[in-house]
Amino acid sequence: MNEIRLHDKIFVPFISADEISRAVRRLARQVRKDVTDNPVFITVLKGGFVFAADFAKHYDGPAEFDFIRVKSYRNTQSSGIVEILLDITADIRDREIYVLEDIVDTGNTLGTILDMIYKHRPKSVKIVSLFFKPEAYKKDYPVHFVGLEIPNKFIVGYGLDYNELGRNLKDVYQLKT
Repeated sequence: MNEIRLHDKIFVPFISADEISRAVRRLARQVRKDVTDNPVFITVLKGGFVFAADFAKHYDGPAEFDFIRVKSYRNTQSSGIVEILLDITADIRDREIYVLEDIVDTGNTLGTILDMIYKHRPKSVKIVSLFFKPEAYKKDYPVHFVGLEIPNKFIVGYGLDYNELGRNLKDVYQLKT
């Protein structure tokens, strides 16, 4: 892994594809042990699509997948405003819901997502986040399953982007300081 340039920023290697893969497999096993019914996995787009695809490959139980799309970042900073671009389409009333998040940092986006989901009256809701930034987290919502805790650094790769570039990187890179 070498440093890369995306637009006007330089990013340096941070987390290898192998480490990510181990975390995803572990999350799939942990969630499978937790499930008691036929769950719906709600993936947060765009960033969560790679995580959701790999999670699905390793999850060995019955499952339904749905997608929502929200946007909260401008360049490398959270805007503080969460836009809903695509709402839930599955019938999730009285169902076990697992939200597949690529990353939880401040928790602002997570709050909006939970508000969207609870309007549909699910049986339960649990958060599965591949990456979690405890230093940045400002909310009280529990993050039930965490793949990797990371410092409060801006990262790209494995679905995460900087102004739409970098999602296709198999490894994760952090912004060079």
